[in-house]
Amino acid sequence: MKVLEEKGEVQTQTVTDYVNELFIQVQQRNPHEKEFQQAVKEVLVSLVPVLEKNPTYIKHAVLERMLEPDRLISFKVPWVDDAGNIKVNRGYRVQFNNAIGPYKGGLRFHSSVNASIIKFLGFEQIFKNSLTGQPIGGGKGGSDFDPKGKSDQEIMRFCQSFMTELSKYIGPDIDVPAGDIGVGAREIGYLFGQYKRLKGAYEAGVLTGKGVGYGGSLGRKEATGYGLVYFVEEMLKSQGLHFNNSRVVVSGSGNVSIYAMEKAIQLGAKVVACSDSNGYIYDPNGINLETVKQLKEVENKRIYEYVKEHPDALYQEGYTGIWGIPCDIALPCATQNELNKEAAEKLISNGVNAVGEGANMPSTLEAVDTFIHHNVLFAPAKAANAGGVAVSALEMAQNSARIAWTQDEVDKKLQEIMKNIYSKSIKAAEDYATRGNLVAGANIAGFIKVADAMIAQGII
Repeated sequence: MKVLEEKGEVQTQTVTDYVNELFIQVQQRNPHEKEFQQAVKEVLVSLVPVLEKNPTYIKHAVLERMLEPDRLISFKVPWVDDAGNIKVNRGYRVQFNNAIGPYKGGLRFHSSVNASIIKFLGFEQIFKNSLTGQPIGGGKGGSDFDPKGKSDQEIMRFCQSFMTELSKYIGPDIDVPAGDIGVGAREIGYLFGQYKRLKGAYEAGVLTGKGVGYGGSLGRKEATGYGLVYFVEEMLKSQGLHFNNSRVVVSGSGNVSIYAMEKAIQLGAKVVACSDSNGYIYDPNGINLETVKQLKEVENKRIYEYVKEHPDALYQEGYTGIWGIPCDIALPCATQNELNKEAAEKLISNGVNAVGEGANMPSTLEAVDTFIHHNVLFAPAKAANAGGVAVSALEMAQNSARIAWTQDEVDKKLQEIMKNIYSKSIKAAEDYATRGNLVAGANIAGFIKVADAMIAQGII
């Protein structure tokens, strides 16, 4: 708590005033970075009771230091397309906080990528990685390069150029990137090959999400989607609910969505809808996951092709309409801010019981407030989708020990991690008078571990 002198009187600044001032500073320093501001605001609001109870965090300026990344790296990425034309994209890496371990976070290749998106993702990663219980700090990166429509050779040339610059800033004990939107096994392979060529050494632990044949972990592909469902199942069980016999709507049809659907179906749910960036499909008989996998993982086709194989299904243009489909459980797994207040109100009016965020920050702040206000069970992304980075950390451990765990071993460890994240988040919410609020609980639990490490290590 700060003491202020004003007109000869001593006034004590409240924690709320302090937090509001911090947010104004963030807005002033980052005036055009709306996604980053949104992520910061959610965390700051949650931390008020923590700061009231533990003013030492204010004394040590933990938040002032945590809100500013250690470094934000921006670089050009020149490459040559198949027609011989020179193209130039912009690459990023934000190394946000390494108080509890090397920077860790994915690389996103998408036309929407900019400094704000990379910083919001990196900031969220601090807390998400802390929650996993693994020794990893927060980072993120990517480029405004879009792999869609590019040949394998074009993607390889881009990845090699991107890694030529990125390699200066990463390493197994420094910063360990992984995949994210637009960066799958193919891209990780090209990136790893170029890193190996540049360094002249086989440093398997420098990237995660690698192929199983060259240092990757079994279970990594499924981890984010499976982990989401494991977390939501814990949340449901707390209220006597389950996935079994539930109707589920899942946005997206990429890696996270596919494996969230797979695990939900294994637990007895009927998944009735999924989407891509063009539109969504509704199948009252339940989504045939094998068809979706064939379209998306093998043929790289759009989701509307699904109705050709399943004539009872319906396809609608515009992916936001998916939230108008009645369901018991909604899993937004596509992209940030895809679910707004209006969509939240539609889901509530149609009887949704629970929402689990599989994408990073897929719900707007207004949508989150709406769900919480109406007592809808809500699993926030930084807790619920932490399974991917958790298994990435397990991949790092396997690389360091030169061992390989079975799929079953990895899955058991993932289940335990997700249960622990749920328990830590619920306990933190109860400890700080926000009982049952997993948004606050996840933020608080993630923050305290990192904050205590920062204080222990001095002003750095």
